[in-house]
Order: sequence, then structure tokens, then C-alpha cells
Amino acid sequence: MTVDNLIGMSRYRLQPTPAQEQMLAEHCGHARFVWNLAVEQHRHWKPGRTSAPGFAEQRRQLTEARAESAWLRAGSVTVQQQALKDFAQAMANYFGQSHRKPTWRKRGQNEGFRIVAVRPGDVRRLSRKVGEVKIPKVGWVRFCWSRSVPHGAKSHRVTRDAAGRWHVAFAAIPEPIPAPGTGEVVGIDRGVAVSAALSTGELLTAPTLRQAEQERLARLLRKLSRAKRGSNRRVKVKLAVARLKARESDRRKDWIEKATTDLARRFDVIAVENLNISSMTRSARGTLQAPGRNIAAKAGLNRGILAAGWGRLVERLEHKAPGRVVKINPAYTSQRCSACGIVDAKARESQAAFRCRSCGYAANADVNAARNIRDTAAGHAVAARGRSGLPGRTNREPHPDPLSV
Repeated sequence: MTVDNLIGMSRYRLQPTPAQEQMLAEHCGHARFVWNLAVEQHRHWKPGRTSAPGFAEQRRQLTEARAESAWLRAGSVTVQQQALKDFAQAMANYFGQSHRKPTWRKRGQNEGFRIVAVRPGDVRRLSRKVGEVKIPKVGWVRFCWSRSVPHGAKSHRVTRDAAGRWHVAFAAIPEPIPAPGTGEVVGIDRGVAVSAALSTGELLTAPTLRQAEQERLARLLRKLSRAKRGSNRRVKVKLAVARLKARESDRRKDWIEKATTDLARRFDVIAVENLNISSMTRSARGTLQAPGRNIAAKAGLNRGILAAGWGRLVERLEHKAPGRVVKINPAYTSQRCSACGIVDAKARESQAAFRCRSCGYAANADVNAARNIRDTAAGHAVAARGRSGLPGRTNREPHPDPLSV
């Protein structure tokens, strides 16, 4: 794992004054405008035309644009140049096939800007729970000192979410959590009903909105559907919806942080399935020529997968336990008996129940899958009827348990 992959963000809640909030919004508008101009230049390129300008040429063009536009000139050149630099890095990631092609940024979405070359004196602590960060052309902005600021942070990013909250995130390489040294291996099976089932038998579920909050969210969504586009009422309802969804997202992120820290401290090796989540959550809508089927059911499944935090769970594990996270092939992990190794699709009696028809072993279906993941990662998966523990055909059909007849 490279150093770039290990860089994490420590996020803190900003507390700007109304005047500072307006200036921060101007910075976001400048960064978005410059980014979208760079996107437009690259969208204009086609085979046979002159190549799109690089970062050096775009920076020169930005200098000319600032001389002609009073609105751009009033903003911070650091913010605007960094937006171009971020775009250049995004294009490099796209050509390196590690990320998607950068696209347009919209007002109210992806609001934020980045500041680099942060000096130690640009961040200071005022009291036990309050700190300040220096932002160009804004001055000192207070933030909630919820934990220590990472030492040696050279850049930070200021963002505004859909709920109207401002945050500052410092980029730093997080300190890995040391392994306990017990040699213990744990398998994790990620699901929708149960967010994470451990091979130890523990079932972990990501928190969601409470029943009253879910009912209020449903009422707000109905009210939003009736509100006229562009009206003040629609703006207020959208903000109320965003605040509820932000509350759910915050709870999920907090749960992931606590769960991954606990796992990194307890186990030497953490085994998970190698899942392509972006493909699994792709829409089933299809096209006009080939429309999809069961679209509503697939959309509900996609929402369940995203609400369980599958991707972020593994990402944070890799940050906190680098080199100790093992990804295995997910084939047949939910159909194989972790006791005898027989692969039988009918052994899973329901979403939660697994009962082997050969040896009679019964357990929670997700826990059984987690134990298969653990055994595969540890290199001692149970052999099935003289065969290896790897997925494949069994030698013969599993025999029913005579005691159950």
C-alpha cells in the first residue's frame, strides 16, 4: 500500500460568523467556477484537435482571467490555483484507471476548496474545545476541537454539506493501530440485515434513524414532492431533509470508526470478501431498448448496501490496520458449510438460518459465511469430501441428516 493510499482526513466542525460564512461561500464559488472551466476545456477536446491545456497553461490562463474579472480577482488566488491542481490530479487518476473521469461540480453539491502549504502557526488552540484555523482572505475561523489536530498536516480542505454545516479536514498520514500479537484471525461477512457478522459470532448493525425520525423524513419527502420548484418553501423542506439524512450519515460514520478501531485492536488478521460495491449498487433501470426488471427491488437493495457502509468499513480498516486486511474471493462463502466444507445452495434455509444437510451443522447464515472467510484467509479451509476447501463441485450430493427425517 502506497503512502497516498494511507493519507486520511481528520474532520472538525467549523463555527464561522455570518460574514465569514459568506466569504467561505465565495471561495467555494470560485473553486467550482475554475474547476468547471477546466472540465469544459477537456470536454471540448476530440481526436484531431489540439490537446487540452495542462496545469501550467491553465494557471497562465487563470492569471489573465483574474485580470479581466473583478469577481475572480476578489477571491484568493491560492484557492483558485489549487482547484486547477486538484483537477490535474483528478485527470492523472483517471488516466491511471484508478478513478472515474472528473465531471461538473454543482452549486449546493461538492461545495469546498483546499488550502495547501499550511504552516504550524496557521492552526492554534484557544481552549479545551475551541480552536482556530487561518483561511486566506477570511482570517481566523473557529472550529470545534473535538480531538488533537494531526501533527505535521500540510493542507486542509474546507467543505459545506447539504445540511449547511461547514467542516475543515486536515490531511495527514494516520498512525496505524498496533496488532495485538495473538495471531488471531477474524472473518467479516457484510450484509444488509446485519451490517457485519464476525466469525466470533458477533452481529454488528449500523445505526439508522429512529422510528419517529423515519416517519418525519417520509412526511418531509411527501411535502417536498408537492413544493413548487424554486420556491422558498421547497428550499426549507430540502434543508430539513438534508439535516435528517446528515444525522443518519453521522451516526453511521461514528459506528464505523468505533467498530474498525475495536477490530484493529483485537485481531492480527482481518479477512473480508473482495466485493465490487460500485458494480453491485449499479442501477437496474437499463435503457429504452433494453429496460431493466425489478427496478424498485434493486433500488431498495442498493440503498441497503450503501446504508450498511460496506466500502467505508473496509477502507477504514485498511487505514487503521495496514497490511493486516486480507481480501478473498467471495464465491460460495454463503453456501459452504464451515464445519464439513460441503457446498450446498439449499443449506441456507432463510436469510438468517444456515443448516448443513450433510453434517447437520446449524448456525446463523452470516456467521457461517464469516467463518468460511476466516478459514480461507487463514489457509485452512475445511475440505469437502476429500477435496480442497476452494470453491468448486463437491464429489457427491450432500446426505440429509438422518436425525431430521
